[in-house]
Amino acid sequence: MFDPLFALSGAGVGLIVGLTGVGGGSLMTPLLVLLFGVHPATAVGTDLLYAAITKSAGTLVHGTRDNVDWRVVLLLAAGSAPASAATLTVVSLSGADSERVAQFVGAGLGVALVLTALSILCRARLLKLRSARPPISQRKRDLATWGVGAVLGVLVSVSSVGAGALGVTALLMLFPASPVARIVGTDIAHAVPLTLVAGAGHWLIGSVDLAMLASLLAGSIPGVIVGSRLAPHVHERSLRILLSFVLLVAGFKLVMA
Repeated sequence: MFDPLFALSGAGVGLIVGLTGVGGGSLMTPLLVLLFGVHPATAVGTDLLYAAITKSAGTLVHGTRDNVDWRVVLLLAAGSAPASAATLTVVSLSGADSERVAQFVGAGLGVALVLTALSILCRARLLKLRSARPPISQRKRDLATWGVGAVLGVLVSVSSVGAGALGVTALLMLFPASPVARIVGTDIAHAVPLTLVAGAGHWLIGSVDLAMLASLLAGSIPGVIVGSRLAPHVHERSLRILLSFVLLVAGFKLVMA
């Protein structure tokens, strides 16, 4: 059944995503858990399918503009897909609705939120440190890219957070010579199979609310459009700092729960 409160929440998150470019997972999932009291596993599973649908459109746009490095996407997916499957197998064996899983997913979400906030705040400093180091070999870079995919597979499967801000920061560190638009396009393209695999896994173990998903999408799509139109007139840096603070507070609250 359509829920106007979920649609309104989707519109608010979509607006912020349109203004700042920060992924909806870092906002939507904690909102569902902390404000609406949704079971963490259900919030994560629903948000993952939400992300898979919305980011498919983004991948289409970036792909047609040649802003996707498909080789890097395959390397990331080679790490993230099996890591996601293994993580969800553990969740399934523990019981998706159990208190243990709720605590595990809640703590994982908290850690992912803190890491996302720090990546937003410290990205410029990290890139400066990376530029001062000599370039790494192709073999080491490929291995590191696979490792990043594996880490994202675990984080995204238990929290739905990390595919955006963390993924972009890691790719900027590994491929400093690549244009930012190509980094973003590659990250979005990798997020589609990752969130689809993780979301399908959550759906199979019963931790997806399809009615909630429809309500969120109904609000978020117009929200993203409005936010994107307003973005050129808003001080983005101030919004990102405020958003990072909110993510840090929510993350620590979930970790300490």
